Formats: sequence, structure tokens, C-alpha cells
Amino acid sequence: MPALTLEDLRARYGERYKWLVLLTCMIGSVAAILSSTIVNVAIPDLSKYFTLGQERAQWVSAGFMLAMTLSMLTTPWLLMRFGLRRTYTGAIALLLFGGVVGGFSINYPMLLSMRVIEGLAAGVMQPIPAIVILRAFDQHEQGRAMGIFGFGVVLAPAIGPSVGGFLVELFGWRSIFFVVVPPCLIVFFLIRRFLPAYTPLLDKAKPLDWKGLLLVGVSIISLLNGLVELRGDVPQAIALLVLGVASFIAFIVYQLRTKAEPLMNVKLFSYRQFAMGALVAFIYGMGLFGSTYLLPIYMQVAMHYAPSRAGLVLLPAGIVLAVTIPLAGRLADRYPPNVLVCIGLAFLTASFGLMATGSPATSYFMLMTWAVIGRIGLGFVLPALNLGAMRGLDFSLIAQGASTINFVRQLGGAIGVSMVGIVLEWRIAVHESRQALGIDNHRSAFNETFFLVAVLCGIAVVAAWYMRANQPAQETGISTNAAK
Repeated sequence: MPALTLEDLRARYGERYKWLVLLTCMIGSVAAILSSTIVNVAIPDLSKYFTLGQERAQWVSAGFMLAMTLSMLTTPWLLMRFGLRRTYTGAIALLLFGGVVGGFSINYPMLLSMRVIEGLAAGVMQPIPAIVILRAFDQHEQGRAMGIFGFGVVLAPAIGPSVGGFLVELFGWRSIFFVVVPPCLIVFFLIRRFLPAYTPLLDKAKPLDWKGLLLVGVSIISLLNGLVELRGDVPQAIALLVLGVASFIAFIVYQLRTKAEPLMNVKLFSYRQFAMGALVAFIYGMGLFGSTYLLPIYMQVAMHYAPSRAGLVLLPAGIVLAVTIPLAGRLADRYPPNVLVCIGLAFLTASFGLMATGSPATSYFMLMTWAVIGRIGLGFVLPALNLGAMRGLDFSLIAQGASTINFVRQLGGAIGVSMVGIVLEWRIAVHESRQALGIDNHRSAFNETFFLVAVLCGIAVVAAWYMRANQPAQETGISTNAAK
């Protein structure tokens, strides 16, 4: 089918066209998130196969998130330069390549390289649905659209570990990499049918800010490696952490002074609700992704469940989440988003706090119940966080805002995964030094790590309360310009 123009497609599909575009973006995001979360249930098997400790095994997840964090900053430029159709097609092709080749990995460096490639593709895709929603939907529809999008996106991490657990048991860890193939092929079909030949969402493209990308890349890589080295070479760790902080400061200064199109428009942080939303997104990312990495390992290593049962513990929580998130999306159209985010984070804090009390007497049903509490919280946070942070932005800053808020959340997630892996390894070592390692020592180390995640989410509740707009959203022109 030859690619049609935007006007032709709108004439053919009418009012439902924006929903079809959102569906296309949603399925691609589901594939990306699936590739991110499904591998966590296979970490114990990967650790045995490649002889990895927790400090190296966590890079299977952290490496993906690191690449995802960096590449999402390039999304506005890619949309300006290539348009939605070509940008999304390239990202899906890269994700498919990383998944298929990753499944045939013969060593750990090859596996890690493919995870990085998958992360690069996922990062480009992540900000696009929020951009589509805030540009194509009227304000009274944005919460519902975000809720429907969130329904699809959260279905992936809910079902992913369950499917992944069975695949690992039946076919081994390689099989989980091939899960992205069906959704990627579906998206290729939808792109050809619903995305126009060339639709740059922004103004004329400027050169990509390579200097800024290099500075932030050096910063993030140095910070994550510095965290890992804290368990080994402390002087080297301090040097890497100092380099990471210095590089990030240099990145911010450069973004303020550059005449090129900045990767991160610092003007965004002059909006109080965006600045507080970014802080919430960072802490929330640390807690959410850190716990997503931690829970399947906890179920297998500390609670001694098979991979299939370890993944299945999240399935009821996923069903509850699927019901919660559309409801929360509608509530986001009626109530202040910061209130909904606070409620959601409070539920997440409670869930992780309960996980920290796990003992030999804790039943499988109880673990499911605690996971359900956390997913209810997640359902309240997801639709409201982006809307609450970006509703007050100037119309011209929406694409940059969507990219930046996702960047900050993923940066928190990458640091959270690394921190959880490092803290867990440290606490296991502490308990080993006290007595011979056994099941109780493992469980104690996990409980202490879950408590850390609960504290992080509790801090985010305070930040979320101040995520209120300085001005009414209608003054920004989002509603009046949405159909343009």
C-alpha cells in the first residue's frame, strides 16, 4: 500500500484517525516495554549460564535502560528530521533486530550489546505517544487517551514476567528475546496503513546536538559504573562519580549556552509543576524499575519459587492494573493530577513496605496481594504524571517536555536498577560475614532492599504534592492548538 498524506488519512478515517495513530504507537511501546521487563525473570538463569554476580547481572537490565535513557533525548530531533513514520519504522526495526540476534547470543558481551540496541530503539519510541496525545487530543480527552495508552503499556510488564517464566522453564532463557517479534511485525503493518508518508511534528530541523549527547552519555555511564565500583575499587568509584557529576553540570551549562537545538530545554524547569514532576519521575523511576528488577529475583532466590510461579505472581496485579488505569485516566480529567500521583505513590510505598516484611510464613497469596496494592498505585500514577507535569507548558515545549520527563524517569530507573543490584549484593555479603549463608540471610538482604525502595517512593509523595501548575492549562494553548 502506497503511503498516503496526512490529509488523505484524516479524510478516510475521520475523527477516529487520532485513535488509530495512538493504537499504532501503543503497540510499539508495548513491544519495547515487554523487551525491557520480560528479561528480569530470566536473570537467575542468565547468571548461571554466563557465571555472573549480581553486580554484573544487573547490567542486563541497567544497560537497556541506560541506552533507552540516552536515545529518548533524540526523539524530538528525529521527528523533526525524519517525521513520525520513518522515525517509528526505524525504531521498530532496531528493536526487532536486537531481540532476534540477542536470542542467539553466544557470550555475555554479545548479549549485553543486543540489550543496548533494544534500549536505543525503546528510548526513541517512549516519548512519542505523549506527544501525540498532547498535540492531537483536546484537553478534555487527554486523560482518557492517556489512560487507554497506559492500559496497553502496563499490560506488557504485567503479562511479560508470567509469559517469560513459562518460556524460561520450557525453552530456556533465549526464548524470551523472541517475544518482541509478533508485536513488531504487527506494528510494521499498522505503520504502512495509518502513518502518513512524511509528517514532521515540529518546525524545520536543526543539527542534532552531538556535544550535549556526548556530555550526558559520559555522565550517565560514569555514574552507573561508579555505583558498581563502590563494592570494589572505592578510589576508582569516587573518581567515576565525580566525573559523572561534573559531566552532568557541564551538560546543563552547555544546554543553557548552546545556539543549536538543545537536547533538553532548560526553560522547562522554570515551570514549577514540570520541575516537581521531573523530580517525582526520577524518584518514581528509581523505585519502580528497581523493584521490577528485584521482585522476580526475590521470588526465585529468596522464596525458592520456579520461574513460572515467580512470573505468575504479577498476573493478578496486572489484571487489577488494567482495570485501574482507565479509571485513573478519566479521574485525571476531573481532579488535580498531583493528588492522583500522591495517592498512587502512597500505594506503591505501602506495597514495597509490606514486601520488606516477608518471612518463611508469608504465603504465595499474600505476595500476590502485596503486588496488587502496588499495581493499584501504579495505575493512579501513570496517566496523571505526564499530564500533571506538562499541562502548564507552552505549546512549543510539549515535544521537549515529553522527551525530558521520560528521560528523567528512565535515568532514575537505570540508577535504581544499579542501586538495587549493588545494595542487594552488599547486604548478602554482610549477612554472609555474620554466619554461614542460608535462606534467612537471603531473605533478610531482600527485605532490606525492598525497604530502601519503599523509602524512595515515600519521598516522591512529598515532591508530588507540590506538582501544581502556576497558571491554568487553558492559557498555554494546548486545547486550542490540539487539532493543528
